[in-house]
Amino acid sequence: QVQLVESGGGLVQAGGSLRISCAASGRTFSRYNMGWFRQAPGKERDVVARISWRGGYTYYAASVKGRFTISRDNAKNTVYLQMNSLKPEDTAVYYCAADANYSGTDYRQYDYWGQGTQVTVSS
Repeated sequence: QVQLVESGGGLVQAGGSLRISCAASGRTFSRYNMGWFRQAPGKERDVVARISWRGGYTYYAASVKGRFTISRDNAKNTVYLQMNSLKPEDTAVYYCAADANYSGTDYRQYDYWGQGTQVTVSS
C-alpha cells in the first residue's frame, strides 16, 4: 500500500508560481504511476498531469500544458507539480494519486489518494 501526503498549497496572485509536493510512504513508490488531479467547488475531479513510474512519460491537461510541470524523485518518494503563470481558474483542491497498474486520466481508476491541498489564485 501507499500513503500520500500533499503539501505546498496556498494563496498566490494571478501570474505567480507555486510548487506542490506529494510525499509517499512505502518502499515500492517507484513502481507506481502518479497523477495530480484537482477539484473546484461544484465540479468533478479532473486530471491535471500524470507521470509514469519511471518518469519517462508525462501527460498534461490542455488547460495547464506549458504552464505546469510534473516530476518525481523516486529516491525521495516524492512527486511534484510546478505551477507557473497561475490563473484564477486554477483555484481548486489538488490531489495526488497513485496506481500500480493504471496510468490514464480517469480518477476513479486510481487506488490511492492524498488528502488534498488547497490552491487559491487571486485575480
